[in-house]
Amino acid sequence: MSGPMTQATRIVPLPTQGRQRRGVLAPVVGLIALGVCGLLVIGIVGSSVGVGGALIGALCALLPVGPVVATFLWIDRWEPEPPRTLLVAFLWGACFAALSALLINSSAALMADQVLGRGSGDVVGAIAVAPVVEEAVKGLFLVGMLVFRRREFDGVVDGVVYAGLVAAGFAFTENILYFGRAFVEDAVVGQAGGVFAILVLRGVLSPFAHPLFTAMIGIGAGIATRSRSVAGRVVAVALGYALAVVLHALWNTSATVLGGGGFLLVYGFVMVPLFVALIVIVVWQRRREQRTVIAQLPGFARAGWIAPSEVPLLSSLAGRRGWRAAVRRRSGKQVAKAVADYQSAITDLAFLRSRMARGAVGDSGKLWHDQALDAVIKARARAVGHPEALTVAIRRHGPQGWTPPPPGPPPGGPYPARGHYPGYEPGAPPQSWPPRRVP
Repeated sequence: MSGPMTQATRIVPLPTQGRQRRGVLAPVVGLIALGVCGLLVIGIVGSSVGVGGALIGALCALLPVGPVVATFLWIDRWEPEPPRTLLVAFLWGACFAALSALLINSSAALMADQVLGRGSGDVVGAIAVAPVVEEAVKGLFLVGMLVFRRREFDGVVDGVVYAGLVAAGFAFTENILYFGRAFVEDAVVGQAGGVFAILVLRGVLSPFAHPLFTAMIGIGAGIATRSRSVAGRVVAVALGYALAVVLHALWNTSATVLGGGGFLLVYGFVMVPLFVALIVIVVWQRRREQRTVIAQLPGFARAGWIAPSEVPLLSSLAGRRGWRAAVRRRSGKQVAKAVADYQSAITDLAFLRSRMARGAVGDSGKLWHDQALDAVIKARARAVGHPEALTVAIRRHGPQGWTPPPPGPPPGGPYPARGHYPGYEPGAPPQSWPPRRVP
């Protein structure tokens, strides 16, 4: 084994009992902390608008959050992120980010009233404080993913998805407060137009406002995953954050200072074009992800990790969806779920090997590769346990003379156990390690 690989092996931290305990304890502590933040947010909102206002606000806030979350889950189809991580992203925005922003913004508004005069706190808070604070606390989740869960962060699409769910959670809590206040004001004056006006503004015209702002940080974080230098990663995230703050400040300025005409001007000539541009970027990046997977699949087939007949099925979302649908009709949801897990594991390995080829992984790449390969082998073993799941692919695209493997990974067969693949040494990727580094 070569010197560079030996050095990488020495410095890559291997799993230990202590790290495993921390790996279990940290998520539990994090969920408890988010739960406490959520309870505090509920208490603050309840004390501000009352129980009735909080309930009406929550019901109204549910209307826009559903389509927004569904949109980002639809974007995240090539390589679905772990559901628990997506849930934590939403809770981070709805609980921690919302509570932090509420406390800091309120304190800043009170200070501005004392220093600049009564009534100035709301304007200063909306234009100068809220954009800086809110985008910072939302962006902290993306920074945390880059630092602690970098393996699950593959590019711009992942950044947009995580940013969108964090922002959707934040907007959900913020909308509860806005709808609740409108309900209380309507109850005082005996009218019902305030809640409807807020619903049109925040639920129809601008449900993607917060996700659009924070998506700038997500794009920066996605670019950072492709950088081989720490400075490049910091600059990419910082630029994304700065753009998010500018857009947020411009939006708040148009709503609080410029009046109806200024708001429509900013909405029509800035926010709508940026939203369209974001859609174009996401579509472009998704096609790039598809090309990344397509480029890796022939090598996987040559190494024996997948069947040659599976290459065309794994090369498109339509092929994958049709494969799962055929399996579901013949063998039920459980077998289709096994095939979906296998498809996801293949995609994870393809993205990882692409990042390794660019030199954007670092010393952890070898360990991550072994783990991703193990995931592929285990996922295939579960799918092979239901022969119908894989023979569907053979019937549709199988080469002549090729037969599917028997259930389970037989030693020495077409899909042998780890360490016996063609060109594969235990603990190393096949044939192409160390990865080629792009100049």
